[in-house]
Amino acid sequence: MKVNAQPSADSLLLTLDGELDASSAVLLDTELNKPELLNFRKVLVDCAKLSYISSAGLGVFISHLQRLQDNNVKLVFFNMQEKVFNVFEILGLDSLMTIVPTQDAALAV
Repeated sequence: MKVNAQPSADSLLLTLDGELDASSAVLLDTELNKPELLNFRKVLVDCAKLSYISSAGLGVFISHLQRLQDNNVKLVFFNMQEKVFNVFEILGLDSLMTIVPTQDAALAV
């Protein structure tokens, strides 16, 4: 999996490409652990090319959620494929995390 980070004025766009499993979760965890992440108002996660997410991948997002919320940084997912969304939905994470259909909707959150 590849993680591409693109900063802008008040948000960081993370583009996920491939399968987010135990081995690639380390890469994402490193990205979300960067101290400068807390300088942004939003972390936008583009899931258009995310083809699979494992429990380890979900765990990375869950483990950083409280720290982001405590620092008033919104975590927003968009362009999520249906099979990936279903995993979030089955586990009830769709009510815990912000998931919107498009990048424009993510920017508007």
